Amino acid sequence: MDRRLALLGLLLALAALFFVLDLGQYLDLSRLKAEQAALAAGVAAHPWRAAGLFALVYVAVTALSLPGAALLTLVGGALFGLLAGTVLVSLASTLGASLAMLGSRFVLRDWVQARFGPRLAAIDRGLERDGAFYLFALRLVPVFPFFLINLAMGPTRLPLRTFAWVSQLGMLPGTLVYVNAGRELGRLDSLADILSPGLLGAFALLGLFPLLARRLLERLQARRVYAGWARPRHFERNLVVIGAGSGGLVSAYLAAALQARVTLIEKGQMGGDCLNRGCVPSKALLRSARVASELRKAAQLGWRASGEADFAAVMERVQRVIGRIEPHDSAERYRELGVEVLAGEARIVSPWTLEVAGRRLTTRAIVIATGAHPLLPKIPGLERVEALTSDTVWSLRQRPQRLLVLGGGPLGCELAQAFQRLGCRVTLVEMAERLLLREDPEASAAVQAGLVEDGVDLRLRHQALRFEVLDGERQLVCRNLADEQEVVLAFDRVLLALGRVANVSGFGAETLGLVLRANGTLETDEYLATRFPNIYAVGDVTGPWQFTHVAAHQAKYAALNALFGRFWRFKADYRVIPWATFTEPEVARVGLNEQEAQAQGIACEVTRFALAELDRAIADEAASGFVKVLTVPGRDRILGVTLVGEHAGDLLGEFVAAMRHGHGLKRVLGTLHIYPTLAEANQYAAGAWQRAHVSPRLLRVLKFLQRWQRGRRGPARREPPVL
Repeated sequence: MDRRLALLGLLLALAALFFVLDLGQYLDLSRLKAEQAALAAGVAAHPWRAAGLFALVYVAVTALSLPGAALLTLVGGALFGLLAGTVLVSLASTLGASLAMLGSRFVLRDWVQARFGPRLAAIDRGLERDGAFYLFALRLVPVFPFFLINLAMGPTRLPLRTFAWVSQLGMLPGTLVYVNAGRELGRLDSLADILSPGLLGAFALLGLFPLLARRLLERLQARRVYAGWARPRHFERNLVVIGAGSGGLVSAYLAAALQARVTLIEKGQMGGDCLNRGCVPSKALLRSARVASELRKAAQLGWRASGEADFAAVMERVQRVIGRIEPHDSAERYRELGVEVLAGEARIVSPWTLEVAGRRLTTRAIVIATGAHPLLPKIPGLERVEALTSDTVWSLRQRPQRLLVLGGGPLGCELAQAFQRLGCRVTLVEMAERLLLREDPEASAAVQAGLVEDGVDLRLRHQALRFEVLDGERQLVCRNLADEQEVVLAFDRVLLALGRVANVSGFGAETLGLVLRANGTLETDEYLATRFPNIYAVGDVTGPWQFTHVAAHQAKYAALNALFGRFWRFKADYRVIPWATFTEPEVARVGLNEQEAQAQGIACEVTRFALAELDRAIADEAASGFVKVLTVPGRDRILGVTLVGEHAGDLLGEFVAAMRHGHGLKRVLGTLHIYPTLAEANQYAAGAWQRAHVSPRLLRVLKFLQRWQRGRRGPARREPPVL
């Protein structure tokens, strides 16, 4: 321990000495250029001594992670030429990087982990997955600065010998390009020489090197990942899509529109979860349940009204809605669009070959859009109570008198409120201390109040322990986390709303060795490609957001990359992702909320406008809720918006567009909104921000100006008599 402290002190002292003595001034390009002649003369007179001194300086700069390595590489080319300069820099950079790695491993491990922990996690995962090849990729195409790579490799188990030879090999192409640029710069004697072909070519190569290196790396990765697989000489199709949910349908549609030969394979129902078991049936149910809320407000609106829901009729209406929308996603429609639609279970047998219904298909690219299924928790006794999920609840025709809902997320809250309004006595069990944990606490509280007002029995901080059936009665035994006492909740039916699990088996992912993340989703890169560059994944099967509109958004990028990736690829854009929970009140959000900003250490200002002040909300008896906008301190740039209230999901669109196109609250304020509408809430929120940022000095100037325009106070004028 004493030796480590001593070495750490020495390293810190050397680094401090560099800055205290302002040694960085000697690593200035203009100064080195001015002294080029003297340096070149020294190299000519004592070549070995000069080479040794240069290498020693380079090693010191690299080992201590000091700025200036790139400039020294240029200097190496200018003083020693292409061959000698490349050899010197390559050896010195490798030695310096190895020393930095050893220093990190034996001395700075805890500091490096604390300082760069989040960024090191990605490097650790890459090393664990691809080993030395990952280090080679980082050296060839530096996603992270070289000094950080040196420090990051210290806490890992990578052997020093492997680190050294892989680093030298990976840095060699870049070293050659930079040394060549330095050599050409060293030949520059006048401004006219700037236009010399050699210098222009060197700098063109310098600019193109990252792209060329990336292409080279992609080829090397492809050769590595496809090793052992026989690639067909010809392909029957440009694209095969597995799964006809939102992501699969959009992928197939776009590919057909781009004149590709595309096949869409679905083993179940066209339209996937969203049409048959998710968004469409749940929103149809919510619309029927909303009538109960409207009837409850009837007296406030001046009506006498009463009524009871016909539960079976409501559930039949849900199926009618699905039937009316079904043609939009039908196999017939997609065949008319030019898509070959096959029914059956697809199985990938090679990166370019699939089998379905006894047929073998070859394709240049594949998009996996297999979706997800409801999570079934490992709770003892679950198999005895015929649990419902978001997939099976739509088969109900007889209303359960007592419905137990497990899960206080968006789906649990939506369905708990809906079934309560349709006449069930609903108990919602959630282990956390509040509902909708991802949302703003104030939004969560508003939804909680709405559910309680409707009569839902909320059991927060209750942990499900086991299911029991006693004398024919179904029960859930919970632990109240507030007092650690067991609580027994009786029910007729139980609905599980605990999230969804990606469908990653049954189509050949195991055969190909596709990588799964810790949460069970397929791992993809920023282009939505799996470990095979021609196989992509979109939607719930890869995440990170399980929303229909995000699946469709991803599908556009995946289809374009699958069809044109050999020429150009597009990174999926997740900068502005909106979503909504369709309870009453609705909760809609885009960007950050307060708790996320605080957790990430992002400074922000909060502007809030209450819907109780909005004329249309008052007229509609919907004057509860708010607009909360987070902005950069002192500026109108929007960081995030949370909307709570009627039609919040519809109102959010204006803020989504503003954030997507870089517009601030001033643009929202300057946009004309129709009176009286709920959309005015957005404008009023922007106005509240503007009022808070008016300069007091400006107000004083304006007050003086207006007083001056009224003129100086004189004798009172006598008004003429009124006849």
